[in-house]
Amino acid sequence: MTAAVRAVTERAAAIEVHGVHKSFGGRRVLDGVSLTVAPGTVTVVLGRSGSGKSTLLRVLNHLEKPEAGHVSVGGELIGVQRHGDRLKELREKAILTQRSRIGFVFQNFNLFPHLTVLDNVAAAPVATGRLPRAQAQALARELLGRVGLGDRTGAYPRQLSGGQQQRVAIARALALRPGVILFDEPTSALDPELVGEVLSVIKDLATGGTTLVIVTHEIGFAREVADEVVFLHEGRVVEQGPPAQVLDHPVHPRTREFLSKVL
Repeated sequence: MTAAVRAVTERAAAIEVHGVHKSFGGRRVLDGVSLTVAPGTVTVVLGRSGSGKSTLLRVLNHLEKPEAGHVSVGGELIGVQRHGDRLKELREKAILTQRSRIGFVFQNFNLFPHLTVLDNVAAAPVATGRLPRAQAQALARELLGRVGLGDRTGAYPRQLSGGQQQRVAIARALALRPGVILFDEPTSALDPELVGEVLSVIKDLATGGTTLVIVTHEIGFAREVADEVVFLHEGRVVEQGPPAQVLDHPVHPRTREFLSKVL
């Protein structure tokens, strides 16, 4: 981590998760998760399927409402506000405003099939009133160039490979200039030969000061870009630390078991 990032880290946390619980159909998916993510850092979340990784990401921007506990981003409670010693759910409009400051890149791209690549990226700044259409399109062109798709602005999602679609999704997440971007297994829906192009774009983002939280099974990628690795097991954080510690010298038996199967 650079000296500049360390200086910011000492002042405030980008993300704070406090005792979050979440269940589906009587099954506890998150079981008292607490986590702090420093500004400008890259946190990679690992764990077996069903360990709660994707649910944790969705709780961070209130796509899933926790049953207990709370989340704050940049010091602001997400999805709720304090009323005395209680937390009250915000109105949907206020939650949507908060989400616009937290980028989210999904497994399956979630692009609008009826819009061109350019309009997919420009849509959110226009819809939120951040930019007029012409400026939003200029920004979209800039961002598409950044992810290597400056020559595909007029294409539709169906005309792109999976790797290209995911790079459009990353450009779309960047269009609102979020301080935090969440990635939910961004390469899991891709053919193996397309994984590298998406990871390359994320690596570039990792050097730019944006706080990234990435759920992935790409252990080599985690080793290369992560400042912190978090291992979830049955909805609990059982191990957390720098990649050299968690990946090379894991302490918890579940972490060791998981890594023995994927390395």
